[in-house]
Amino acid sequence: MITRRNILLAGIAAMLPNPLLAQSCVDAPDISGTGPWFNSSPLSLAQLRRKVVLVEFWTFGCYNCRNVEPYVKQWHTRYASEGLVVIGVHTPEFAHEADPRRVRKYLNENGIAYPVVLDNDYAIWNRWSNRYWPAMYLLNKSGEMCYRHFGEGRHAETEARIQRLLREP
Repeated sequence: MITRRNILLAGIAAMLPNPLLAQSCVDAPDISGTGPWFNSSPLSLAQLRRKVVLVEFWTFGCYNCRNVEPYVKQWHTRYASEGLVVIGVHTPEFAHEADPRRVRKYLNENGIAYPVVLDNDYAIWNRWSNRYWPAMYLLNKSGEMCYRHFGEGRHAETEARIQRLLREP
């Protein structure tokens, strides 16, 4: 839920150095949350060691998120057998997007088969110091964040990074 407090905290956080902007890989925050999980039992990054993980922050009412969706679904389909795990973190911008029934309906109608966690309390969003929809973060097999992209575009670059991380030992 967006509140004045969250907006204020986000503003303060934006003025602080952000370790997620470092050029080298950094340890990624966990993805555990209090909301329900769809298409999977609850996951943690510890369970996903030795996998390349794409964490995408999105919400079903976001136009830009919908434009990115085909690429994320394609990467899930294309690279899951090689070790890519896509995790959708559905963080609602508006109240109607927080309804688990609406999220489930959207997932079913749009063929989203990868794990999605509902982040209504912004716990994961805040832990990751995220501020954008959509936002994509790529983690290497050691659980370190090695790439991030906010908004639309750079699909070929993102896919090349996925391929590169999958080739790493």
